[in-house]
Amino acid sequence: MADLAQPTAQFKTQDLLPSEVTVALVQLCSEETEPTADRIGRALSLAAKAAQGADIVVLPELWLAGAFDVQASGRLAQPLEGPLVQQFQELAARSQTWIHMGSIAERDDGLTFNTSVLIDARGRIADTYRKRHLFGFEGGELEVMTAGEELVIATTPAGRTGLATCYDLRFPEQFRSLVDLGATAFFLASGWPAERIEHWRILLKARAIENQAWMIACNGVGTQCGTKLGGRSAVIDPLGHVIAEAGTEEEVLFAQVNPSAATAWRTEFPALMDRR
Repeated sequence: MADLAQPTAQFKTQDLLPSEVTVALVQLCSEETEPTADRIGRALSLAAKAAQGADIVVLPELWLAGAFDVQASGRLAQPLEGPLVQQFQELAARSQTWIHMGSIAERDDGLTFNTSVLIDARGRIADTYRKRHLFGFEGGELEVMTAGEELVIATTPAGRTGLATCYDLRFPEQFRSLVDLGATAFFLASGWPAERIEHWRILLKARAIENQAWMIACNGVGTQCGTKLGGRSAVIDPLGHVIAEAGTEEEVLFAQVNPSAATAWRTEFPALMDRR
């Protein structure tokens, strides 16, 4: 994990941030019937096409097996030095595009984590985040995964960016803590179910509005273990305006993000300064 007190990538100050960046959310379909090798190839192909028109590409949570097939995720777990991450590092370097490859099941020292992997435009791992809030109450992810402990923030073309995963969205204190560490944007990889998709849409806007920050959130689609994912990946600005929203099938969603908009809005409407 990166030192939270230091930027982890090429943009060192707000002055060096680009005036506008293009993000691409790869709303990937994960179905139980698709062979793993085919899924990887398709994900790489979609990410490569997205990278042709984007500065940052984001994928969903646990797309390799599907977010609700946690047992399969456990079986497919691999270290960060494994072939899956390496293939996306090579793609990022070739395309000179940042890639948030969603989350994978990371195997480390006998434990399995739901880990988001952020790769910079040179193909280096800029940062990783181990999901802190595991979903399933007494089952689900808790049967396979170990919860992470660290908050993670990285300096990306979108600005100082906090990383979070799916169920974390229901815990506003995590996002406020990321703001306290300097976040002006959030990347969220998710496998959110269709039956609660209105919660997703409302909470995304709430986290953006209350933190005056960009929300860049990629959800999956498809059905695993009887649960259908709801899509509706979205980019929401610091005022809560939905800049772009996907549908409920596989697609690549593009949106323009102005990294300085969060700072500008916080200056114009300094609600965060009135916290008690």
